[in-house]
Amino acid sequence: MPRDGLTMGAPGGAVPLRLMVLGALFVAELVALVLIFQIDAPLECRQTEAEAACRALRGSVLRALCLAVAIGLYLSARRAARVRFVAMTAARTTRLPWALLHAAGLAAAFLPMLLTPAEALNARFADLLPLLAGGALAITLGALGLLAAPRDWTAWVRAEPRGLLALVFAALLLPDLARWLEPIWYWNTLAQITFVGVFLTLSAVSEAVEVYPEAAIIRTDGFNVNIAPQCSGVEGFVLMAAFLALYAALFRGTLRMGRFWLAVLPAALLASWLFNVLRIAGLILIGAHVSPELALNGFHSFAGWLSFTVLAILVLVAVNRIPWLQRERAEAAQAGPSLSHDPTAALILPFVAFMLSSLAVQAFFVAPALGFPLQAAAMLGALLWLWRPLPALLQGRPDALSWSAGLLVGVGWVASAPAPAAPEPALLALAPAAAALWVAVRLVGTVILVPVVEELFFRGYVLSRLDRGGLAWRALAVVVSTAGFAALHDRWLVAALAGLVFAVVYLRRGRLSDAVAAHVAANALVAAAAAWRGDWSLI
Repeated sequence: MPRDGLTMGAPGGAVPLRLMVLGALFVAELVALVLIFQIDAPLECRQTEAEAACRALRGSVLRALCLAVAIGLYLSARRAARVRFVAMTAARTTRLPWALLHAAGLAAAFLPMLLTPAEALNARFADLLPLLAGGALAITLGALGLLAAPRDWTAWVRAEPRGLLALVFAALLLPDLARWLEPIWYWNTLAQITFVGVFLTLSAVSEAVEVYPEAAIIRTDGFNVNIAPQCSGVEGFVLMAAFLALYAALFRGTLRMGRFWLAVLPAALLASWLFNVLRIAGLILIGAHVSPELALNGFHSFAGWLSFTVLAILVLVAVNRIPWLQRERAEAAQAGPSLSHDPTAALILPFVAFMLSSLAVQAFFVAPALGFPLQAAAMLGALLWLWRPLPALLQGRPDALSWSAGLLVGVGWVASAPAPAAPEPALLALAPAAAALWVAVRLVGTVILVPVVEELFFRGYVLSRLDRGGLAWRALAVVVSTAGFAALHDRWLVAALAGLVFAVVYLRRGRLSDAVAAHVAANALVAAAAAWRGDWSLI
């Protein structure tokens, strides 16, 4: 099993594989937090007794996103800082207390939201707030401690304190900057141009478009949206201009400033406006043909900031690759070994793909089950990309005991299941051919892809990394990996028992293939029961 000594080539120093793995884990955790707090939880800050604190807690996700982009740009631009950062993360050895603090923070953040009845969440939020805020703090401190020792962080910041602290301050204030500039949003001329752009976009795909210019309302198939002045796209302009300014400040030594500001800024703002028009048109189509709630809650509130941030990153990546905008660089890119060949990446990245696709499904599908093919494609794509290390990770033929243990788990899961739920209307509305294809993908994904991805991560990585020998370490490894596995499932108690069985199967001979076989057997039995009953909520 590869450990911290393995590295990947990168300009300015080798990047420890452990740093890549931790980054992937933090991304997966951020996705899970967004799923719980932004999409799944019926939390309305205005209906709580702590509205300001609720908004601040939710806004911390946006601040973390802006900060991550800013630090990424800083490391790309500052070779000396990048080398020091790589060195201090590679030298990290003692991590257990920080890992426990980080895990405790995740538990404090997730469990109250998962265990509190949905109808009581708003009323009880003020009571849950100290636990949630403490969890957020523990998550942050634990993540920093996992990356590097406190004294190393202090030394890293002291090397360039003013620039780095100013960068962090600016990134954390970026959401506030967008809010402070709200008066600029009320630019009627731009709002009117946006209104026309949305109308033309919708007219290209739908014949049932009604417009009421005096009220700035567009209606499609019974769903109408008011294109208010704050929908003009100026918020996206602020975000785009802020990231462009940050990029220009960091890369001022290699960037041709005149060309950058005269060519890139207008093009980036135009791209932001066009993207905003497409976003609003998509929102209207989702509200008209899929779900008004999904359009106004998941797609509108969450996807706005995230999509504009992704657009800004894409623009900056494009700028970095256009020679016309760059001066001659002193650093030459170094080609390192491919990440697709690394065994530890094979344990982690398929699970990250699974989590990211889950976020997309929850945000953009009114019936998340309908989006399972997207999740299956993401898992399959990640596994195919990382296929080279997989045979060594999954070597060894599973024995009969592994398959039998999995069948017992499947029997327990089916026997303890609640009464069959009514079929999803969206699934019933599928054409016969589409329904058959969905069932086939669901079965293959549930029986093969999900077991492989989850066992690679929870038993192959989490359990094996925590298990340092001895009863205490092994017990801790089993508890942590099982708790994480259970948190992914609605029936978390039964899932915890299943995860415990898979862990025991894995530890019995030290073969990951045994755990995968047990998981495959369990899911195959459950999938067969779900197909027989027509109750896809069973899986």
